[in-house]
Amino acid sequence: MTRLVVVTDQAFGGVEREAAIAAGFGARFAEHHCRTEKETIAAVAGASVAFVNFAPITESVLERLKPEALVIRYGIGVDNVDLDAARRLGVSVANVPDYGSDTVADHAAASLLALLRRIPHYDRAIRADGWTLPTDVGPVVGFGSTTVGLVGTGRIGLALAGRLVPFGIRVIAHDPYADADLTAAAGVELVGLDELLTSSHGISLHAPLTDETRRLINADTLARMRPGAVLVNTARGGLVDSLALAGSLERGHLAGAALDVMEPEPLPLDSPLRTAPGVVLTPHAAFYSDDSLAALQRLAAEEAGRYLAGQPLRCRVV
Repeated sequence: MTRLVVVTDQAFGGVEREAAIAAGFGARFAEHHCRTEKETIAAVAGASVAFVNFAPITESVLERLKPEALVIRYGIGVDNVDLDAARRLGVSVANVPDYGSDTVADHAAASLLALLRRIPHYDRAIRADGWTLPTDVGPVVGFGSTTVGLVGTGRIGLALAGRLVPFGIRVIAHDPYADADLTAAAGVELVGLDELLTSSHGISLHAPLTDETRRLINADTLARMRPGAVLVNTARGGLVDSLALAGSLERGHLAGAALDVMEPEPLPLDSPLRTAPGVVLTPHAAFYSDDSLAALQRLAAEEAGRYLAGQPLRCRVV
């Protein structure tokens, strides 16, 4: 029987690489644009390989795949895939953890530096009031006196550190699973979470979304952050309690936040983050560049090729 390769959803514009891999192994190919569980169930029925972006890969979806099928998540996080169900059902899951670390680090660095220099604040004040004074946005600390805290020291976190250290910024990090040698080589000092919260002028999130990290940034941790600090999230929206963050910004405790990820996405029209002062919003675009997209789809397609050829997977999660 001819195998079936499907793309449940994607935001890249084309799936030529995926289609070519399927054709090279004589497999049928189909592209879908699923958002709901019901749509995804229909799309993956009988598939041997499913390329997935944000579609919900629930137990009901996994049950519709061909036995011993492969799910390939476009990107790093796999929180939209029921991994426990995949294990029970014998479905393999792979991700692409290394396609765009530099691009995400670039986005995080640009966001942090802009917020620390209060550039969005100046821009809004000039547009709203015609002009403003440099002092009107509050204190601006020089980079040589600035501390940035990283929550998570994976590929992206350490790549960000490499962009900040040349500015003279002190970089600290909290990560219970950190490689001490790698962080030290990157010029990053490991500290406890409380020290990171109280010491950092800017905090950038790079942790996976797990039961341990969900709502890590909440009313309590926000209150412990130093007054006037800024927050950047290019990891997962579920790391942050949106209502608590909006409240902290409204009260003026935090000076700003740059959010590339939110929970849920798209951000609801009535979310208080849309009107909270000092917020910069981007549409889950930190991964986006011509280079990173090409690498993401190439690496995902190559993983499918290994599976279809009966070879070991490069980035197996389950």
